[in-house]
Amino acid sequence: MITRLKGCPVNRALPVVRLRVPTDEDAVAWHRIFGHPDVMEFHGGRPAELSAYEELTARQRRHDAERGFCLWTMLDEEGRVVGFTGAQPWEREWGPSGEIEIGWRLGREYWGQGYATTAARMTIERVRAAGVPSVVAMVMATNTRSIAVTQRLGMRLAEVFRTPTSQKEGHCYRLDLQAQ
Repeated sequence: MITRLKGCPVNRALPVVRLRVPTDEDAVAWHRIFGHPDVMEFHGGRPAELSAYEELTARQRRHDAERGFCLWTMLDEEGRVVGFTGAQPWEREWGPSGEIEIGWRLGREYWGQGYATTAARMTIERVRAAGVPSVVAMVMATNTRSIAVTQRLGMRLAEVFRTPTSQKEGHCYRLDLQAQ
């Protein structure tokens, strides 16, 4: 059976993806590939400083050591950094506090090729193996690409919310990992 992803030809194989715990060098790669305005549209609207990615990669290494999962660096079959995917605790005071959020972000040139779905499926298997009973994905209501990924993963819309600062509509999707 061939799995068809929206926007992908029926006969195209899903990409080969490898995940690794982020390195110091990955902060530089993330800063570079996430610099495109389209990539940052749902993440503050403008590129983050390199220091933000340095802090993020360091935090993800701690998460991996403490929890067995994090936002992993996503590599294509040639070893190029294409983005990140993974899971981390939702640490904001609003939303699903204390729950584990899965997420993904890709460099613009890698959109529409199946990387996010493939890597998110790997993430689900890894967090399930770490004993996480369920995950959420927080997605802006206008981010149709990420909503499509949540649907491919079998997630269900659990809540519609407004972000505290921008008052934009967002969606909280859930997936029970114990029932699968």
